[in-house]
Amino acid sequence: MSENPSDRRPDPDALLALADEGRRGRLKVFLGAAPGVGKTYAMLQNARRLKAEGADVLIGLVETHGRAETAALVEGLDVLPRREIAYRERKIEEFDLDSALARRPKLIVVDELAHSNAPDSRHPKRWQDVEDLLDAGIDVWTALNIQHLESLADVVSRVTGVTVRETVPDGVLQKAQDVVLVDITPAELIERLREGKVYLPETARRATQKFFTPGNLTALRELALRRTADRVDDQMVDYLRQNAIEGPWETSDYLLVCLDADAGAEKLVRAASRLATRLNAAWIVVHAERPGHEETDPVRLKRLDSALHLAERLGAETRRLTAADRIGEILRLARRENVTQIVVGRPRETLWRRLTGSGFVAALAAQAPDIALYTLGAPEPPPTKRVVRIARPARLWTGFAAAIGAVAAAVGVGHALTLALDLPNLSMVFLLAVLGCAATYGPWSAVAASFLSFLAYNFFFIPPIHTFTVAEPQEVLSLLVFLIVAVATGSLAGRVHDQATAASRRAEAIAALYAFSRKLAGAARLDDVLWASATHLHRTQGGSIVLLLPQDGELQLRTAWPPDRELSAGEVGAAQWAFDKQEASGWRTNTLPNLAMQFRPLLSPRGAVGVCGFTPLAADAPLAPEQERELTALLEQTALAIDRSLLIGEAVRAAALEDNEKLRTTLLSSLSHDLRTPLSSITGAVTTLRQFGAQMPEEDRADLLASIEEEAARLSRFVANLLDMSRIESGALKLRRDMIETSECVRAAAERSRRVFPQFRIETSVARDLPFIQGDAQMLEQVLFNLLDNAHKYGGERGAVIHARQQGDKVVISVTDDGPGVKPADLARIFEKFFRGGRSDGRKAGTGLGLSICKGLVEAMGGTIEAQSPAARRRGTRILLRFPAARMKMQPET
Repeated sequence: MSENPSDRRPDPDALLALADEGRRGRLKVFLGAAPGVGKTYAMLQNARRLKAEGADVLIGLVETHGRAETAALVEGLDVLPRREIAYRERKIEEFDLDSALARRPKLIVVDELAHSNAPDSRHPKRWQDVEDLLDAGIDVWTALNIQHLESLADVVSRVTGVTVRETVPDGVLQKAQDVVLVDITPAELIERLREGKVYLPETARRATQKFFTPGNLTALRELALRRTADRVDDQMVDYLRQNAIEGPWETSDYLLVCLDADAGAEKLVRAASRLATRLNAAWIVVHAERPGHEETDPVRLKRLDSALHLAERLGAETRRLTAADRIGEILRLARRENVTQIVVGRPRETLWRRLTGSGFVAALAAQAPDIALYTLGAPEPPPTKRVVRIARPARLWTGFAAAIGAVAAAVGVGHALTLALDLPNLSMVFLLAVLGCAATYGPWSAVAASFLSFLAYNFFFIPPIHTFTVAEPQEVLSLLVFLIVAVATGSLAGRVHDQATAASRRAEAIAALYAFSRKLAGAARLDDVLWASATHLHRTQGGSIVLLLPQDGELQLRTAWPPDRELSAGEVGAAQWAFDKQEASGWRTNTLPNLAMQFRPLLSPRGAVGVCGFTPLAADAPLAPEQERELTALLEQTALAIDRSLLIGEAVRAAALEDNEKLRTTLLSSLSHDLRTPLSSITGAVTTLRQFGAQMPEEDRADLLASIEEEAARLSRFVANLLDMSRIESGALKLRRDMIETSECVRAAAERSRRVFPQFRIETSVARDLPFIQGDAQMLEQVLFNLLDNAHKYGGERGAVIHARQQGDKVVISVTDDGPGVKPADLARIFEKFFRGGRSDGRKAGTGLGLSICKGLVEAMGGTIEAQSPAARRRGTRILLRFPAARMKMQPET
C-alpha cells in the first residue's frame, strides 16, 4: 500500500531546531582557504548593499591590514568605537562587546572570528563574543580562514609546516545559517601577494616562500571546498526534514572514542572529529579507569583534561568511567548508546603484543565483533617518557625501610627457631614478612621485601651459610620458587591493600556526602542551608567558597568562607554569566579563564537557583576525577537543599496569600451585610420621617428615632470592632498595666449591657476578697461587654450570668448563657476572625469579630480565654477568662 503524501509530517527534532534558531540571531560566515582571498572585502560589499536598502548595519570590528580597497568600503557605514585595554605597558584596541549589546543593531559585522582577546576580557576568544551577540538576537556576519577550524589545525600544521594557535570550534561553523565560500585560484592569490595587495612587500616575499606555496594553497582550498560542501549538505538535510520531504533516512552513525592520558590524546580527538564530520555522526569521548588506579600524575592529568575540553569544544559528549573491567564497561556504554563505531589510538607495537596479539585494542575487537573498530594515528610516547605512578616519595622510603626491618626480624625469628627446633625449611617465615609489608605498605614494599628475603634466606640459612653461593642444585630451584611465590604473593596482597585503601577513601567520601545530606535535611531556613553548604565545601575542597543567590534581578553574595571574602568586578561578572548561561565560568573555562575562582551554577529541576564559586588548592592543575565527582555531588545536594528552602518560603507565602484572600472575601461579605443592614434601616427611617413625619403619630416617630439610634449604635460597635482588630493585628494596641478590681469591671460591663439590651436578663456573682489583676480596666470591660453581646445574639432572651472567683493563683471570670450551645467541633473555632455560629432562630448573626477581639485583648493582658459547652445541662455556652492574680489583694469590707 502506498503512503498518502498528506500523512507525511515534518521531523519534530528538525522543527524544534528551527524554532531555536528563530530565537537567536543568524550567523553568516565568509569562509576562505587562506588570508587575502577577499573575505572581508566581500563581507563589506554585502554590508554596504544592505545599508543602501535601509537595513540597520553596524561595523563592530573590521581589520583592513592596510588594504586601501577594504578601508574604502568601511567609509559611510556606522562604526562601533573600539575598547582600549592596557596590556604590558601598551594599549590594545579590542571589540567592545558591551557597547554592541547596548546598541542592539539588526546586523553587526565582526571580522577575524578566530581572534584571541586580550587578557581580562569577558571571553578569551572572539567567537565567544559572537555567541553572546547571537543569543541576544543580533545577526552577525564574520570572516574565517579554513586553517582556524579546531579539527583541522593539526592537518594544516602537517601540510604547511605552520602551527595554528588561534582556533574556532567546528560547532560554530556547523550552527551558521549561511556559509559563503570566498575563493580564488592559488595563482591569483600569489599574484595578489606580489602586487602588495595582501601584505607588505617584504612580508609577502617571505610568505610566498613558506605558507603561500601552490601546494599549500591547493590543499587549503580543497579543505575549504569540502567543509563548505558538508555544510551545504547538512542544510539540505535539514530542509528535507523540516518540510517532510521523503528520502532514504538511514540510521545515523554514532562514534565512541576511547581516550587515554598519553601525549597523542589531542591528536586522537582531532582525528576522531574529522571522521565524525565526514560521517555526519554524533560522537562521544570516554576515559575509563580502574578503581584505585585513578590518574594522579599532574602532567598526565592536565593532558587528559585538555583533551576532554578539546572534545567538548569540537562538539563531542564526554564521559569518565570507573570500573574494574574497563573494556566491559566501555562496551556496555557502547551498546546502551547504540554506538556503531569505536575509535582508539594506534597502540605502540611491542614484541610481546606482536607475538601474543594481546592488548587493549585486541581485547576490544574480540569482545565486540559487531561494532566497527578504527585505530587512528595517535602514537604513544616512548616508554621512558611515561611517568609510572608508584607512591609518594615519603611513603615509598617508609615502605623500603619497613621491608628491611621485616626481613631483619624474619632472620632473627629464623635463628631462634633453628636453635629451638630442627626445621628443614624456613621460607614461610620470610613469606610472612613479605605479606606483612604488602598488607601494610603496598606492593612496592612487598616486592622489595621479596628480593631482600631471597638474599637473606640464601645468605643466612642455605649452606654454605654467610655466602651467596648455593651448594645443592635443588636449593637453587627452591630459592627461585620462593622468589617467584614471594613476588606474586606480595604483589597480589599489595594490590588488595591498595584496593582496600581506595574503597576506604570512597566510603569516607560517601559517608561525608551522607552526613552533608543529613545536615542539609535538618536545615529549614535558607541561611542555615547556605552556611552548612559553604563550611562543608570548604572543609572537603579547600580554598575560598562563595554562594550567590538571585535577588531583585541580580546575584547577591549570601555566604562566603572565609566570611570576609569579597568578589571583584570580574568575579561578579563571571558569576552572573554562570547563572544566566547555566555553565561554568572563571578558572579553566572558556569565560574569563584568568580568574582565580571558578563559578558553577547550582541547578535544580526548576533551573538555576544560585551560583557557587570556589578557589582550587592547585591552580596550575585541573581537578582530579574523584574531586570532580565529589564536588559535583556536593553542588547537586546544595542546589536541591536551596530549592527546597525556596519552595518552603514560597509555600508559606502562598498560604499567607490564600489566608489573606479568604480574609478579604469574608471581610467583604461581612461588610456587605453588617454595614448595609444598619445603614438600610437608618436610611429607611430617616426617609420616612422626612416624607411623613408631620402626619405620623408621636409614638411612631419615637419608634423610628429609637430604631435609628439602635442601628447607629450597632454600626458604631461594628466599626469599633474592626478598628480594635486592626490595632491588635498591627501591634498598635497600647494597654495600660494598672491594678484592676475585677468586681468593678464586672458591674460596669453588666450595667452597659442592660442599657443597650434592656430586655436581656443579666445576673452577676462575684466572690469576696478577689485579688487584683494587672491590666487595662477599660479593655477588660470591653471584653466582658463583647461576651454579653455574643450571649445576647446566640442565647436569645433567656439571659446570661457573669461569675468571678479565685482558683489557685488565677482569677477566673465566666460568662454563661442559656442558649442552644456550641457544637463540639466548633468550640476551637469560635475565636477565629469572621467565624459565626447559628442563632437560636437558625440565622447567622454578628460579624464574627467580637470573640476574636476578646481573645486578642485577653492574651495582650497575659490571660487566657476558653469556650465550653456544659454537658450536664446540655444547653448554653460558657466563656472562661483566666488572669494571673496580682500580689496585692483587695481588703474585705468592714
